[in-house]
Amino acid sequence: MRRERFDKMNVVPFIDIVLVLLVIVLATASFVQNKTIKIDLPAASSKKSEEKKSIVIAIDKEGKYFYDTQELTFEQMQERLEKLDPKKDVVSLHTDKLTPFDYFVKVIDVMKARGFENISIVTKQ
Repeated sequence: MRRERFDKMNVVPFIDIVLVLLVIVLATASFVQNKTIKIDLPAASSKKSEEKKSIVIAIDKEGKYFYDTQELTFEQMQERLEKLDPKKDVVSLHTDKLTPFDYFVKVIDVMKARGFENISIVTKQ
């Protein structure tokens, strides 16, 4: 009886296992949420004064602008954005999906002209 030489390795079972693991990771990754731990940090005597403001700008479907929770006109919104520090302050832009694109572009143009570096456009998951 003659034995066959073992020249090739069968990788099909390995590929099956990798694909199952990939499906599991992708299925569970959508359920993971960012959770923050609330802690009270100690104070230091050599404290740096580098406080970042986190600003929320919202545009509803009627085209009304909101700065944090306060309703403003576009001109008032533009004045508020000009007072912010474009390198340190973080701006989160929330828009309704029915908002005309023109309102969104106006706000982005103002922030681009000022040179904002920290802009986040918030979407639904």
